[in-house]
Amino acid sequence: MSTSENKSRDRVPFIQKSAFGAGHLALNLLPGALGVFSFFLLTAFGMDPFLAGILGGLPRVYDAITDPIMGFVSDNTKSKWGRRRPYIFIGAILSGIFYILLWQMSPENSEMYNFWYFLIFSLIFLTGNTIFATPLVGLGYEMTTDYNERTRLMGFANTVGQIAWMIVPWFWVIIANPAMYATQVEGVNQLAIYVGIICMVLGVLPAIFCKGIDAAHMENRKEISLKTIGSSFKELFNGIKQVSRNKPFMKLCAATFLVFNGFQIVASFSVFIIVFYIYDGSYEGAGTWPAWFATITAIFTAFLVIPIVTRLANKWGKKNAFIIASFISIAGYLLKWWGFNTDLNESFNKTGIAQTMNQGLQSFFDSIRPTLDNLGMSWFSIDTSHGVPWLMFFPIPFLAFGLGSLFTLMMSMTADVCDLDELENGMPRKEGTFGAIYWWMVKLGQGLALVIGGFVLKVIGFDGGLASQTAETLFQLRVMDIIIPSLTAGIAAWVMWDYNLTEKRAREIKELLVSRRGEL
Repeated sequence: MSTSENKSRDRVPFIQKSAFGAGHLALNLLPGALGVFSFFLLTAFGMDPFLAGILGGLPRVYDAITDPIMGFVSDNTKSKWGRRRPYIFIGAILSGIFYILLWQMSPENSEMYNFWYFLIFSLIFLTGNTIFATPLVGLGYEMTTDYNERTRLMGFANTVGQIAWMIVPWFWVIIANPAMYATQVEGVNQLAIYVGIICMVLGVLPAIFCKGIDAAHMENRKEISLKTIGSSFKELFNGIKQVSRNKPFMKLCAATFLVFNGFQIVASFSVFIIVFYIYDGSYEGAGTWPAWFATITAIFTAFLVIPIVTRLANKWGKKNAFIIASFISIAGYLLKWWGFNTDLNESFNKTGIAQTMNQGLQSFFDSIRPTLDNLGMSWFSIDTSHGVPWLMFFPIPFLAFGLGSLFTLMMSMTADVCDLDELENGMPRKEGTFGAIYWWMVKLGQGLALVIGGFVLKVIGFDGGLASQTAETLFQLRVMDIIIPSLTAGIAAWVMWDYNLTEKRAREIKELLVSRRGEL
């Protein structure tokens, strides 16, 4: 356990944590909603699947170029408002405006018109989002220099950010509900406006309330202008080279790539298992259970897993907390085999406990039904007359340790790595560049996960267009849903096993830096 006193100057005030968390909520809500809305490019706007695939892939390439550039610009900016906050403020507003415009298409337009419209506005939106997101991540790395306070800050921010993943699954239900919107297009058009405005408001809060390090005495920052663009690119590549040689950071990237993308590959598998295995291919029968599964996972992640992981990290170190969390998540993935079993769920529903739980749940929703109807939210109701798949929720508290621990611990450890980089390579500190490359790795993996996930579905013979799947396909689907994330989590734990930037080493580095250039 740490015995070091946490200096008051290293504590992040609650108002700053809240503002940083609000920024993270916007940071999660924009891509979460984008993922849902993109599905409706096919069903609502009639986009060819191949063209829709291009629209999903090309912006990722653009992101890979702009993120490191923005990280470099942010690291070297000289401004009386700090290195990050002006960009966060402007970027949040641009992100919200262009997100709204991105989704104001009409199916009456030609397919190619909508294709070019969406592609051009995707690139414009991503430019604004990069201006917002990259400095925001860099700001988080420099809001405190304390080893444990960094974990508490990232844990708080990720808890707030999870609210996005509690909300986003319901966009599917709302947009497809004719009682809410006459057409899916109308639903996408209007929800995009709400998302854009909310993200603008939340996104500017870190720029107003958060405080980074005092960069007034930060040496060696490069001049950012059109005249110096050639030398700036040279410095940018030098900075990326230094970052890529940082072994602890490369381990963080590799572990994140494995855990996050193992989860992403099978992200849609749970929905398919609920619909095609538990409810025999009936989307109507499955009702809102897929949305509830995702929302309850986010709730457990926010209010159970992240607080536990934060305590584990402070007690036993960040690396050990990550390894423990990885093995708990593997146990959760294995439990899905029994949790999703139809026979076991059917047997459980016949027990007195389950029938009492069903009656209690139904009574609750019956009591709030008039309110839901008045609010136009009848889609939120639950019908327990055919039983409840209770057992599929039991693995959630365990499997949620996978993603729940990932970004809290990895972002905290990346902040430690930024100290190591300054010790080895001097100033300027490169929080923006580290953040850009870390998230580029996440985005790259996201793209690969979509490809690999589709490949796995094809190999096992899954066809979402069919009313039912073969027993062999469903068996293999359930096996893959467990094996893939378990395997990637296990490899990630192995990668992190000899991670050597411990609390003791991190505090030594901090003391060396302070003795060399004073407090920042």
